[in-house]
Amino acid sequence: MKNLVVLGSTGSIGTQTLDVVRDNPELFHVSVLVANRSDELLEKQINEFQPELAVLSDEDAAKRLKSRYSGKTKIMGGREAVIEAAVFPEADTVVTSLMGFAGLEPTMAALEARKNIALANKETLVVAGELVMAKAKEMGCAILPVDSEHCALFQCLQGQDRNAVEKLILTASGGPFRGKQASELTEVTKSDVLAHPTWNMGQKITVDSASLVNKGLEVIEAKWLYGVTYDQIQVVVHPQSIVHSMVQYRDGTVMAQLGCTDMRLPIQYALTYPERVESRFPRVDFYE
Repeated sequence: MKNLVVLGSTGSIGTQTLDVVRDNPELFHVSVLVANRSDELLEKQINEFQPELAVLSDEDAAKRLKSRYSGKTKIMGGREAVIEAAVFPEADTVVTSLMGFAGLEPTMAALEARKNIALANKETLVVAGELVMAKAKEMGCAILPVDSEHCALFQCLQGQDRNAVEKLILTASGGPFRGKQASELTEVTKSDVLAHPTWNMGQKITVDSASLVNKGLEVIEAKWLYGVTYDQIQVVVHPQSIVHSMVQYRDGTVMAQLGCTDMRLPIQYALTYPERVESRFPRVDFYE
């Protein structure tokens, strides 16, 4: 059984990580839950998963939770508490799904404490990829990508000679505004931006996907995860979002990973690697 720290447990990736835990209670124990300020949802998660520690980075939210919680889970608040959570002694895998730059410091702390990382926070590698990858190598820790595109690349590279890689091919849906002219985008609303055609994600990543900024971040992430140059990374628009990414080798072979648009699949793979376990996730229907 793996003991997990879930950083960002009340966000999109965090809640789907807990879905995976619900489906596999014999494989995972949640040791620590960390959220920003969603104290009511965190309290529900505490009552269900009974972690040893729960942290809210917003100290006022932590005070609210402490004032009404009487269970066995230790409640802490503040930035230093988030770091303490990331290095929790009994945990062996840290799911990093905090939003933006906030994920860097706890990720580095977890690596220093020799924790494996299930990485769902691409900004960590965007802002400090060289430092993070060097620290993982130094400490002998695995960084297992949770992003669907990078999980796909990871799978397509298994058992292959990395020196034989010609290029990595990241797929992009194109978002809700694919094919639109600039003149058509002058009065789009928030709901238009958040209406992603194929993925159900948190608001920040959905906005970044609509502008394609997210794909730029993924290019940077791929460079650091797989040790390639930017010239070896290509982005192609694939509106159906069935092919999650591909690797082209120097002999011309292209290996692709396919699947439905369900983030629980790459989350589960990152948490169970190198094993594959049965799941109830939807399957690709090639007749359709």
